[in-house]
Parts: sequence; C-alpha cells; structure tokens
Amino acid sequence: MIVTITLNPVLRVEYAAGKIDKGRTNQVRRVRYRAGGRGLAVARVLHTFGHDVVAAGLAGGSAGELIRNELARAGVATQFTRIAAESRRVVAVSDESDGQVTGFAEPAPYITTEELGRLAADYRGLLSDATAVVLSGSLPDGLPDEIYGSFTAYAAQAGVPVILDAVASARRHALGRGPALAFCELDSLGRPAQVESADEAWLTTSSSGSLAVPAARGVRLLQADEEWRAENPGVAPGSGSADALIAGFVAGIALGWSWPDTLRHAVAIASTWDPDGQLDEAGYEQVLSEVSVERRTRQRDD
Repeated sequence: MIVTITLNPVLRVEYAAGKIDKGRTNQVRRVRYRAGGRGLAVARVLHTFGHDVVAAGLAGGSAGELIRNELARAGVATQFTRIAAESRRVVAVSDESDGQVTGFAEPAPYITTEELGRLAADYRGLLSDATAVVLSGSLPDGLPDEIYGSFTAYAAQAGVPVILDAVASARRHALGRGPALAFCELDSLGRPAQVESADEAWLTTSSSGSLAVPAARGVRLLQADEEWRAENPGVAPGSGSADALIAGFVAGIALGWSWPDTLRHAVAIASTWDPDGQLDEAGYEQVLSEVSVERRTRQRDD
C-alpha cells in the first residue's frame, strides 16, 4: 500500500457563469467540486495505474467531507485525521463571455496541538502496511516546518521509503532524516527552483538519497557524484504535470524498479496526464518508447 500525506488539502469549487456583472448577483450555470492538493493528485495518478493507495492527512468540516466524498467517487481510499476547522476552499469563477477565470483562495485552517498528536498516531499506524510514503504539499497554520522531518524519521524507522515534495524550508528539516527521494519544487511560475546548499550538502553525505529536479522536457535526477537525465523530445518546454511526475517516481521506488525504467515511466505519465486528471493511455505507451535516459557525471549547480 502506498500512502500519500496531504496536510493542507483544498476543495476546489468551480463556478461557470455567463457574463459576470460586478456588484450584482450573478447566475451560476454549472458547479463542479474537486479535491485538490499535491498529495491527492499523486494518489489519483497512482490509483489510475492500479496501485493500492490511501490518501491521508488532515481534513475538517463540510469542505473536508466533500473532499472525502469526491475522492471516494474517483475510487481513491482515504484515512484523513479529522480537524475542527474547515478545510480550505478555492473558488474559481469563469466568465463564459470572455473566458477569464477569477479565483478566491481561503486561508488554511489552524491545527491544534491535540490534532497534531492524533495525526502523528494515525500516520504511524498507516506505516505498518505501507510500501512507500509521499509527503507532499504546503503546511496549514499551526504546523511547524519540522513536521515533515518527524514524519520522514518515523517512516525510516519503519523501513518505509519516503518521497518528499515540500517547499525548501520544510524540505531542509527532512533531508537529514533519510528520504529516498526529494523533489525540488516549482516556483510560482511553474519553473524549477534552484538546488539549494542544503540539498547539495544532503546529496554529498547521503549514500542512497536522490533529488529530482523538473527540467524543460523531462527531469534530472541528482545523486552524490552522478545524475540521470530523462527527456521526452516530443513535448514543449514546461509542459507536463508535476504531480504525475512524482507519482511515476513513487511507483518505481515502491516496486523496486531501475532508475531508467522509473524515469521513463515518470516522464511518460507527466507528458500524457491532463489537467482534469485523465490519462491518454495510447499516448503514454507511445511516449514511453520515446523517452531518452542518459547517465553522466554530475556537474554541480554551484
């Protein structure tokens, strides 16, 4: 069983309206609810490929129930720890007259010390049957950056590989705790962030850790003295889904695949997974045969 942990999930509420008249009540023609958050997106991809996956983390209020229900309809099992506050929502209103979309993002809920304790207990219980753990996404209010470090350590003690997808401040606390793979997150424009000195220090001292850095047409996998580069020459720079890319790595690590096989799988999924959570299966098979993988001595980013 693969466990994905999403500590700050979001309920996406999408309103499709006609021409929006500001300052007045506008009629909504269609409403769509969708559970969002990096870990939940990874769980969807893994479920599509037939993996036994459980989406866990924190969820509360009516928004939390809608998140659970929407994932259940998609066939994704959930074991969220309940919180008293409402899970956050993002409301997106599309004006069908000009195609513009206006979004409203609610603040993250505050997590109490008691809720954090229950979350930790629930998480450790999931580790007994886990083949891999994904720690992914932002942190809600009340949770320190050290939380991913603690969760990585718990998994390492249980012999479960951790795939870490977190902002640099939270990633720093977890790198020394033994993750199998860390992701260098994208910036606000969707571009890969720079490899930090903390990442470099971890790679230098780690005997088994790897850092994945999304690239223009694929991904770089950095290790202490070498790197792998996987590229799909048929896609435009910047295209592809980061969530699907992560899911491809998770599957390879959980099943013990070689790096070339894992990289091809990850890049092929990222190239053929659309924003609505659908896989182009024929496209996936085609891209899988076209992805090039190269191994080389690593040139340090510094």
